[in-house]
Amino acid sequence: MSHRALGFLSQEQTSCLLPLPPTLVARLALRQRPEGIPFLRQDWRELLFMHWPVPVALLQAHLPPRLQIDTYEGTAWIAVVPFQMSKVRTRLTPPVHGTSEFLELNVRTYVHLDGVPGVWFFSLDATSPLAVWTARTFFNLPYLHATMQLHKPSADHYQFAAERTHRGFPPATFRATWTVGASLPPAEPGSLVFFLTERYCLYASNRAHTKLYRGRVAHAPWPLREAQLLRYESDLLEGHGLPAPEGAPLVHAGGPVSVELWPMRRV
Repeated sequence: MSHRALGFLSQEQTSCLLPLPPTLVARLALRQRPEGIPFLRQDWRELLFMHWPVPVALLQAHLPPRLQIDTYEGTAWIAVVPFQMSKVRTRLTPPVHGTSEFLELNVRTYVHLDGVPGVWFFSLDATSPLAVWTARTFFNLPYLHATMQLHKPSADHYQFAAERTHRGFPPATFRATWTVGASLPPAEPGSLVFFLTERYCLYASNRAHTKLYRGRVAHAPWPLREAQLLRYESDLLEGHGLPAPEGAPLVHAGGPVSVELWPMRRV
């Protein structure tokens, strides 16, 4: 059907022609480890998921063509996620002292393409210059230079602070304090927690949004724990042209997990 023909359809009729969201079967299938040899291996730990519900249209306008916002019961979600990366190494090299451990902070939402759900990153700030260069060069991911600190006043008490320093990009800051509580059961397939955390695919594009790439990730299901956010100050979302989130986020602590990443492929 031509785009001209679409102009004669009602909004309800046109919405029926949009790609259907991924099925639960498709989401579960991505838990299977891909064939071949991963390009990178790393551990993710001391992670905090902070999620806010967002209108679909607000996020869809910021995506490249073809990508569609993934929703849970009709609602889109955006997340800010601070964590620690460790034991970073390629398939050919062991972890290298001074480059294999660093802090990261990402802003993300959830998308799908051709029935394959994944993560779309608005930004990924990191303290490792090598990680920023590698991700921007080989993965087309919007990594940015930043300074960050992670402090643990006690075993279950975390303080995380970040300031973006990437040349040519607007400054952004982040500060959060949280405590971690009891372990949670594995996320139930079909639940909101499963939708938000069990993601095994990521998308990226070139700067002009003319090329789209997809990469696979493999790890055990997230070990999650209860978390309580005590302090949050950030202008990360505003830096992407998004409004400041309203209300308290849905929070979960996660990790550690050992992760494998495969090369990005054009789709």
